Amino acid sequence: MKKITLTALLATIVIASSAQDSTSKKSPAKTDKKESRREKVNQLIRQAEEGVLIYSRQSIFGLQFRTNGYGMFYELGRMKSNRKTNIYRIDITEIKHQKEEKTQLGGNGFVFFGNPFIYGKINNFYQVTLGFGQQYILGQKGNKNGVAVSAVYNGGLAIGLLRPYYLEVQDPSTGSNRTIKYSEADKDLFLGPTIVGGGGLGKGWGEMKMKPGAFAKAALRFDYGRFNEAVSGIEVGLSAEFYGDKIQIMANQPKDKQYFVQGYIALIFGRRK
Repeated sequence: MKKITLTALLATIVIASSAQDSTSKKSPAKTDKKESRREKVNQLIRQAEEGVLIYSRQSIFGLQFRTNGYGMFYELGRMKSNRKTNIYRIDITEIKHQKEEKTQLGGNGFVFFGNPFIYGKINNFYQVTLGFGQQYILGQKGNKNGVAVSAVYNGGLAIGLLRPYYLEVQDPSTGSNRTIKYSEADKDLFLGPTIVGGGGLGKGWGEMKMKPGAFAKAALRFDYGRFNEAVSGIEVGLSAEFYGDKIQIMANQPKDKQYFVQGYIALIFGRRK
């Protein structure tokens, strides 16, 4: 019995010693990995505290005020390096002609009748642009209260949508009112003194015509959001669009355009992950 007990005791000591040696051999590798992960997290924290934008994905919404209209956009960005982000963007905008002027008829200068209208307007012109590009960080924030400055550029497909503009007019032949759009047959009524008012916002949506084209855009983005997780700032830029056909917005204009160049400023907001 004593021999068996002594043998078992020796075996237990050998196994424990081997396990301890094995653990001691594995510990440095595990410790190194933990230290590496900890250092990486600490580095990201330090960069965030110093105002460096660190993220893998960002979603941005924007409201645009353009020199010839207005619009909005959504942008999805995926960061490729500390300075470069690939962006996928959709803009929905409306271009207004420089000759547009809203009018409302008045009987005696005080009493108005009929809906407001734009004399000579033939079509509302909307644009949907689908683009790919990059955001390149020119300057980091420096601290939480700083401003990050980025260059943004993208280009791609432009889809122009023409919606007929309707007016309510009085038809002299019948003496009754009717709602019409511009045509050669009703040209005199549409542009004559028979106008009563605008035809309303609900007209022409089912009659839109599509005009394909292309666009390019470049801008500077100023992000003054306090935290990396939130996007808050302004974007100032230029965009250019070219269409395969001439776009007719107003009647009796000497030259309809195929290309449009405009400046814009946008308020932007969003989130980063």
